[in-house]
Amino acid sequence: MDGELIAALEQLHKEKDIPMTSLIEAIEAAMESAYRRHYGVSEDIRLDIDPKSRSVRIIARRPVPVSDGSLGEDGEPLVSYVEHEVDLHEFGRIAAQTAKQVILQRIREAERTAIYEEFSHRMGEVVTAEVQRRDARNVYMLIDRSEALLPAAEQIPGESYRFGERMKVYVVEVRRTSKNPQIIVSRAHPGLVVRLFELEVPEVYDGIVEIKGVAREPGARSKAAVHSRDPQVDAVGACVGHRGSRVQAIVDELRGEKIDIVRYSDDVAEYLRSALSPARVSEVIVNHAERSATVIAPDNQLSLAIGRRGQNVRLAAQLTGWRIDIHSESQWVQGSVPAQKAEAASVAQTEAETAEASASEKLKTVRVYDLAAELGVQAKDLVEILQEEGIDVTSHASTVTQEQAQAVRELLMGGEATLEELGAPDLRPE
Repeated sequence: MDGELIAALEQLHKEKDIPMTSLIEAIEAAMESAYRRHYGVSEDIRLDIDPKSRSVRIIARRPVPVSDGSLGEDGEPLVSYVEHEVDLHEFGRIAAQTAKQVILQRIREAERTAIYEEFSHRMGEVVTAEVQRRDARNVYMLIDRSEALLPAAEQIPGESYRFGERMKVYVVEVRRTSKNPQIIVSRAHPGLVVRLFELEVPEVYDGIVEIKGVAREPGARSKAAVHSRDPQVDAVGACVGHRGSRVQAIVDELRGEKIDIVRYSDDVAEYLRSALSPARVSEVIVNHAERSATVIAPDNQLSLAIGRRGQNVRLAAQLTGWRIDIHSESQWVQGSVPAQKAEAASVAQTEAETAEASASEKLKTVRVYDLAAELGVQAKDLVEILQEEGIDVTSHASTVTQEQAQAVRELLMGGEATLEELGAPDLRPE
């Protein structure tokens, strides 16, 4: 039996990765509980294991008053402790069953503690996981014999998760539960991109090249800002690798997600230029007070700077933390964008005054499409009428003043008022 117990402990230690000390403590506690229930006495129990001889002894220690009746400083009788070995055969079936139950419970507790302690120290790391199963929303994965949860919110949209498939995941959180610890992993977290760069780029792992920030739309595109602490090391080149081999390995792991590697700079204008790559921009006007920037791009670069459905400028704003307004050179030159827009924030005018002025202005104007709906005419027809009457409106989204709107009402209803009498200003879409 001794050898069998030691073999069982060693097997649990290897399979469950539970420290041997924890297993011994669990068995000691089980034996002590069973011993007290069986004999009805309170004694300390310890397990004496000799790995060489593969022998196990249960030692019970109980206090015995000193025979000469000596008293201690507190007036209590002095005691000595007597140890004796417990015969396992004396326990009986009930005591053995009690010990077994306590042992199993303590082993489960030790296993849960071991899992929690291991993964709580691995939060923020990338690990390899194997897909086990999935339900309508979640994917359940196996990491070193421990189950991990990949919630729907942490999945890459459209990515498939086939049974047995192995992939890199980012450990987000480890939660204590009444059962096993719950390990939460992610495929969509920006930290996954950072850790993958550390795995693929030695300069990043060694700290020579620093990842200053990552903006990500999982499954579609990411932007990573990099900076070199060594002037002789090109941060972008190190991350791209020979013929793009390093960044391509990361793209493959992320199932084709595009990655833009941009150069970080303390110069905000320069950083914004880089963040908007692959587009080339002509000018960046920075407003430090509002942490915003107006970017002027060549006409043939405007759509590239904005990106499909605004993705490029959205990621650039997320990466830099700055609000970005992009305009084409022709818009800027023609004045359809106010030339002093970026400098306007420096004028000594409080936010309350600006908001009040804006609200007041909106109350005095009417959208062309709203006026067209009111009068029961097509918006495009109303635009032509306004243009014929000398008002420079460009589309159904343009605005006119309340006075001009009233004049249009009278004009279309047979009145004699004309819009020219109102001195219509040059109105353009907001």
